[in-house]
Amino acid sequence: LKSRKGKKVVIGRDARPSGEMISQLVASTLQCLGLHVIDLGLSTTPTVEIAVPKEKASGGIILTASHNPAKYNGIKLCKSAARPIGQDTGLRRIRDLIVEGVPISLRPLGKGVEKDMLSEYVDFLLSLFGPDLTSAQRRLKVVIDAGNGMAGHTAPAVMDRLNVEVIPMYFELDGTFPNHEANPIDPANVADLQKAVKK
Repeated sequence: LKSRKGKKVVIGRDARPSGEMISQLVASTLQCLGLHVIDLGLSTTPTVEIAVPKEKASGGIILTASHNPAKYNGIKLCKSAARPIGQDTGLRRIRDLIVEGVPISLRPLGKGVEKDMLSEYVDFLLSLFGPDLTSAQRRLKVVIDAGNGMAGHTAPAVMDRLNVEVIPMYFELDGTFPNHEANPIDPANVADLQKAVKK
């Protein structure tokens, strides 16, 4: 990010207990490096990815461990235009910088602002489907198991714009995932959802 021309970075985090602390650490470190931070707070990976080009940022950081258990956390990175960073597009360089060390240089501190992008995220999602989705005549009944994760934050905003009756399950944000792990690939984690759909 330091090597890019822009000076803005978008950051966001999921609801894991360690997320807020790590987010503050990442934001203050970036500002000490002279970068301006746009902090989305609680957000999904796609929200950060749409915010990066919208804000003309050099890149984005989302603090999440995806479907891993609550005790984990991690960092996903993207470049401008939300291009992913992989082994050949930056991760090797990051590894080398960690091993070699990065020289400290005095520079003006970057600024930090907080921004809510939830409505823009919903607009983006709905734009992918066109007006047929939002003007559907048949009212659907849908059970959504948010698993105490970020879907509990985003699903209500999306569903409010559709002709849908939502039966919510575990919408309360709780990054300890008290009802089941956040991994929907494990059949045990969708058992409650399956029962609710049948009911």
